[in-house]
Amino acid sequence: MAALKIVLGVLFSLSYTLAEDYEDIQYIHGMENKISVLPDGSCKCQKELTKWDKLFVMLEDSQMKQNILQQSIGEVCKIELQQVHSEMHKFTANFAGTYTDAIDNAILRITTEMDKKLAYTLKEVGEINIEIESEKKNILHQLLFLSQDLSNRFKRLEMTWQKAVDIKDQWLSLDLKRRVPVTQDTALNSLATEQQQSKAELTGCPNWSTKHILPSGCDMALIFPMRSKKIYASVHADDMTLSSFTSCIWIKATHLLEKTIVFSYGTKRNPYQIQLYFNESSAVFSVHSDTSKIVAENVVSLGQWAHLCTTWSGENGNATLWVNGKLAAASSGIAVGQNIPDGGLLQLGQEKNGCCTGGGFDKSLAFTGRLTGFNIWDRVISKHEIQALTSRDDSCSIRGNVVGWSVTEILPHGGAEFIYY
Repeated sequence: MAALKIVLGVLFSLSYTLAEDYEDIQYIHGMENKISVLPDGSCKCQKELTKWDKLFVMLEDSQMKQNILQQSIGEVCKIELQQVHSEMHKFTANFAGTYTDAIDNAILRITTEMDKKLAYTLKEVGEINIEIESEKKNILHQLLFLSQDLSNRFKRLEMTWQKAVDIKDQWLSLDLKRRVPVTQDTALNSLATEQQQSKAELTGCPNWSTKHILPSGCDMALIFPMRSKKIYASVHADDMTLSSFTSCIWIKATHLLEKTIVFSYGTKRNPYQIQLYFNESSAVFSVHSDTSKIVAENVVSLGQWAHLCTTWSGENGNATLWVNGKLAAASSGIAVGQNIPDGGLLQLGQEKNGCCTGGGFDKSLAFTGRLTGFNIWDRVISKHEIQALTSRDDSCSIRGNVVGWSVTEILPHGGAEFIYY
């Protein structure tokens, strides 16, 4: 723009000078110059220009000046446009490069985070699958061993029976009257002994199966394949307002630490309303706080099914802990006069220990193994009812009125899942 102003100034000065020169030529000492100078330097006289001639000469000069001015303005504008185009090109190149780099960096960060998340998820899924496959292989090996054992026992029974038949036929053919009673009695006694032994072994088979597959009468279990803060199950009871209660559950643990949660119930005011957990081989039952508890020492064996029942009454604070139908621990004065309020979280395999401040689960508290037959009653059930839950073949068909196994909604999370037999 500065160059344009300079050119316009020069053109204005030039036009002013030409106008003065033209007047000097037309008039000399105040008188009109009628002598024209030829290109070869000679002079000739010319006629006096009329007003129309002067007008046409002035128009021609104006047209020439206008053409010169337009040409100068066009050159200046062309130069200015070239400079603007160059600056815009530089700006576009710099801006495009910066914008492209920013997009590339954002895409790279997003891709990296997604790859990490995918790798972590695939690792967890792989670990869960390995654990499940290992459990399946162990069960298949155990079933194969049981089948072979039963087959061998039946073969021994068949051989014993055949031997007795052969001995009897031999007695009849040889007509050994004196030896027949003694030998027959001996064979029959041997057969009876073998039958009793086989019967005892066959009777022990369900017990073995109960310890390694599912408790008698149960056809569904909830499996927790590994220790993880993401693996648990939420129980959705209708109403957990309790002044007394009984809880029972079948448990088979594969790994135990200092504190391994079986189930817990907590509210925003108190995340430790009810807890049943293992302290290594001991079972611990607490109500209202972690200090109001009873402990049963050395009652848990890894890989073995165990039936645990807990009772509590807020009226007198009496609390008991039963293991496999036997009283393992009892105490009084536990949370006397307290009530369990509704509106909390009931979970299997974890505790929401930071629910009041937005906390989450703790991997070190997670349960690993299997559980089934989880029930809660809104009263203290009797000793005979607890023992019936461990001795009857249909123990899983007896259900609580607050939480009933296979009736109340239980949602597994993470890698927890239901298995059926």
